[in-house]
Amino acid sequence: MELIKLNLEIPYEKAGAEKPESAAQLVCYLQQPQNMPVPRPAVVICPGGGYRYTSSRESESIAMQYLAAGMQAFVLYYNCAPAVFPCALLELAKSVSIVRSHAAEWNIDPEKILVAGFSAGGHLAASLGCFWNQSFVYEPLGLLAEDIRPNGNILCYPVITSGEFAHRGSFNELCRGLDQEKYLKLTSLEKQAGTQNPPTFIWHTNEDQAVPVENSFLYTAALRKAKVSVEFHMYAHGWHGLSLANEETKCDKDGELPKVQSWMGLSITWIKDLGREY
Repeated sequence: MELIKLNLEIPYEKAGAEKPESAAQLVCYLQQPQNMPVPRPAVVICPGGGYRYTSSRESESIAMQYLAAGMQAFVLYYNCAPAVFPCALLELAKSVSIVRSHAAEWNIDPEKILVAGFSAGGHLAASLGCFWNQSFVYEPLGLLAEDIRPNGNILCYPVITSGEFAHRGSFNELCRGLDQEKYLKLTSLEKQAGTQNPPTFIWHTNEDQAVPVENSFLYTAALRKAKVSVEFHMYAHGWHGLSLANEETKCDKDGELPKVQSWMGLSITWIKDLGREY
């Protein structure tokens, strides 16, 4: 495996945003080409953290799972508070363009570049799914919409809505100091989903008290209305922030949740199935 760390150069000012104090970083976990006879899917991972930080439990451990499944994996450590919308979105868009531009070199299928996200990172991943074709995202980067288009989203207990079932802390950080009426509506993604969205895999738990499962219900319904392919799994038990739901990634809870651990295998199967006609 080759490990590459790239500091992202983003012209934030062209998007009307203030430049963060530190550079976002894209960490690339790459299998050697000789071990990959055909181009493989790539997964860009956005850890959660309420737009306050990026969780270490939802980063490299996730990348290793996709790497072991024969994919190229990337983790984006995006800027959080005090950075606000659309800073992290620009960083994710730039990351996808980097992966796509290196597809031949890194033995990646340029039509299978997926973005996965956890909690607030799920909101970020879904935001690119909603906004990749919007000029306010690609034009400041000097790119075309197709350069930043994700071919799929994997959303793990995602923050979606700024309405009744909001994870208020995420939106407080994301929209701090901005026009609240405008940006809370813009970043409530069940209102933004449409035919532009890529195929989407979602999982959540019924017992999630931090980000209610209604976030995923609302987004799934919006994707269905737009006739976007969506696969949704709801597990009966489990707290927020489970990551892989195993010993490696557990937080302050004891034990493991073997049933919830199945999401990773399900997502890998879903990725391999993308593009198949039934």
